Amino acid sequence: MKNLEKYSSQYKDELLKNIIPFWLNHSKDDEFGGYFTCLDREGKVFDTDKFIWLQGRGVWMFSMLYNHLEARQEWLEYAQHGADFLQKYARAADKTWYFSLTREGKPLIQPYNIFSDCFATQAFGQLYKATNKAEYAEIARTTFYSILERRNNPKRKWSKAVDNTRPLKNFALPMILCNLSLEIEHLLEPSMVEKLINECVHEVMEVFYDKNSGLILENVLLDGQFSDSFEGRLLNPGHAIEAMWFVMDLGERLKDSALIEKAKEITLRTLEYAWDTEYGGIFYFMDIKNKPMQQLEWDQKLWWVHIETIIALLKGYLHTGDERCWEWFEKVHDWTWDHFPDPAFGEWYGYLNRSGEPLLTLKGGKWKGSYHIPRGLYQSWQTFEKLKVVQQIEVA
Repeated sequence: MKNLEKYSSQYKDELLKNIIPFWLNHSKDDEFGGYFTCLDREGKVFDTDKFIWLQGRGVWMFSMLYNHLEARQEWLEYAQHGADFLQKYARAADKTWYFSLTREGKPLIQPYNIFSDCFATQAFGQLYKATNKAEYAEIARTTFYSILERRNNPKRKWSKAVDNTRPLKNFALPMILCNLSLEIEHLLEPSMVEKLINECVHEVMEVFYDKNSGLILENVLLDGQFSDSFEGRLLNPGHAIEAMWFVMDLGERLKDSALIEKAKEITLRTLEYAWDTEYGGIFYFMDIKNKPMQQLEWDQKLWWVHIETIIALLKGYLHTGDERCWEWFEKVHDWTWDHFPDPAFGEWYGYLNRSGEPLLTLKGGKWKGSYHIPRGLYQSWQTFEKLKVVQQIEVA
């Protein structure tokens, strides 16, 4: 019998006793608003710029915990603190969202990155659930509509690509829309949600899926065909696996066991392909033809890739009972917990070299904030609790 209680307690305690207190204690900027995310190993601020991805993610994370775990006033106040800063400073004149700001809130980088808008949508959609403030619903809804309008040209005038020479579309946006459409469905017409779900599932599971290898490509030509180029050969195992647990959630909602089964199989196939058999851990980037890559950091081991994989494996096991999911979970769990947590100063390292040693000892920066790890711990903990119920039924 699997020791689900041990795992459940481990993930719960790590979330509530280590990760959440770290961000509450070190991230809040009481003078100018918003959050510091550039935190060194001990949690000290080493840069004060504010990145909209991470501001939005922080608002979402603490709003989600308030809504789904416990209505702690401290969590709501933290979320509200970030939202106030975003409302005041983070949008350009056309209501799209800048990429980064100074500490005081002055814009640094133009709103070229549509994922700033995605995480702002998540943030205000979740905060609306906590507060029932109509202004938050309006921000989330109008930003989401803007994202849909820009889907086919997400970078707009800031794109570096020359039109029509090698037009590509990227996996990241349809992937995140799988999750985002559920995140704010309480603010949308049901027919719109259903249409979006069908479109996103098709894109993720058909257009970007390479039938020959069983893997998900990061970029394809506009007609869905393979591009034999740096971008076209690129695999991002973490992206692919993260998307698969989004799809499993959609499959559960749709009562589509075949969709869940396919997502589970892609998860396992990706992991088999991307696991470093020499040092352990999951490669950051790969080339589907095993050719040299542009990404010099291809062999690094990153925090988000591993925690997202744990979520997908646990959901795969919950929904299908496939023992390969559990065997891989134990393998990925052991490697992750042996290498990423920092027992001396709290939180987790983000960037390890191939052999699993910290390349950077920071706990937060331009890309790493209070998102993947706490979300992953929460999702995993909740899945263990569901598995405990299943196990009890089987024993009875």
